[in-house]
Amino acid sequence: MPRRGGKRTKTRTHVVENENLQGALESKDSLKVPRTLVIRRGKVENEILEFIQDLRKLLLPHTALNLKEDTSKNRKAKLSDYATQICAPMGITHILALTQNASQINLRIARTPTGPTLSFKVRTFSLVQHVRSYQRRPYNSNTAFAQSAVVVTNNFGDSEAKPHVKLMRITFQNMFPVVNVATVKLGDVRRVVLFNLIRRKKKKEDTNDKKTDDNDSKDDTNKEEEDEMIEEVEMRHYAIRAAPVGVDRRVRRILEANKIPNLNRVSDIADYITRSSSAPSNLDGNLTSDSEGENDETCQVVLPQSYRGKLNNKKSKSALKLVELGPRATLQLFKVERGLGGGDVMYHAHYTKTRKEIQDQKDKIAKAASLKNQRREEQDRNVERKKGVKDEKLREKKRRREDREKDAMEKLRGGEGGGDNDDDDESMNDQDAPSDTEEEEDEGQHDDDVSSTDE
Repeated sequence: MPRRGGKRTKTRTHVVENENLQGALESKDSLKVPRTLVIRRGKVENEILEFIQDLRKLLLPHTALNLKEDTSKNRKAKLSDYATQICAPMGITHILALTQNASQINLRIARTPTGPTLSFKVRTFSLVQHVRSYQRRPYNSNTAFAQSAVVVTNNFGDSEAKPHVKLMRITFQNMFPVVNVATVKLGDVRRVVLFNLIRRKKKKEDTNDKKTDDNDSKDDTNKEEEDEMIEEVEMRHYAIRAAPVGVDRRVRRILEANKIPNLNRVSDIADYITRSSSAPSNLDGNLTSDSEGENDETCQVVLPQSYRGKLNNKKSKSALKLVELGPRATLQLFKVERGLGGGDVMYHAHYTKTRKEIQDQKDKIAKAASLKNQRREEQDRNVERKKGVKDEKLREKKRRREDREKDAMEKLRGGEGGGDNDDDDESMNDQDAPSDTEEEEDEGQHDDDVSSTDE
């Protein structure tokens, strides 16, 4: 710690070294923020890769912008694998998976860890670069992506809407953080994501007519197909601009730019401000979806707080305008599944099953689940049995090793005892046996005795 005067003063905050304690100190609000993961499944074209990157930028800041995927493994990986290995440790709540085949592009939105999974057909899409190429003044701001966008759902109906429509609306809303109107800062609201549900009649290219021999039945089926309605969701991404009302556009540009404009074609600054500017041709009139101009009174509001840009002060009147950022997409829901892409089908746009078919499907799923549980239990029993056999072999091996060691110790002890007895016997034999001098003396005495007897 640095010193100030004669005492040491603490100048940094407390650092929690334990990750578990750090996670426990996080606020409940941060844990409630939804986080998304945008991935691709299998091999896709380069345009799809750019579209994935644009989607990640749209979902900023609560998404992985620079996610590196392993192309060799993501083909075999399931949504459940992503949910258990990536989403659970990182607190990810939604997975957006894009796939491509020879006929169409599919987008699946899954709620982790229990589902449901919504499958969409991507009918059309446009990249950010395509939208910017048709704009006369593209919007450029890196700070706009520091805060989450505000989600707006339109034409999804009320409580009387169909269940799959309600599910779509709830899913789109839950992908973005909730905005608290009482505490939100007006300067943080910089972007808007719009999901607009449109209903239109089915066109010929939307159906695959089957060839039949009966012309009457063919006409009837065509009439029924014409009466059917298709539900599509249009996704748009906008930036919010605010301009003060009652200030000339040229004066506002001078104030915002903080520099002297180019006056080489005019003789006075008054000519620059008062001259009538010819309206440029609207190159993007039918291609972009920007909002109305500043002169529309419906777009003029009184700011309750200060907003980005000069002259957009509190309680001042400003005109709001939406500038499209991209990407844009048209989605068509065709299937809703329970779970992470592996459960029973709750809704299908092209097939309607009877009660018997639904019950048969449920019985089939239950039978498959019970069979899976039986196999799992059998595998657990086999693992326990093999583990018991292995443990028994280890115990028997240990017992044999102990027996060998015990026998070796007994032999060693027996050998040491036998050597001591032999030494004792040899010493006793040495004591009992006469020495060489004693034998010589005995022989000399025996000779004396023999000589005396001879005399």
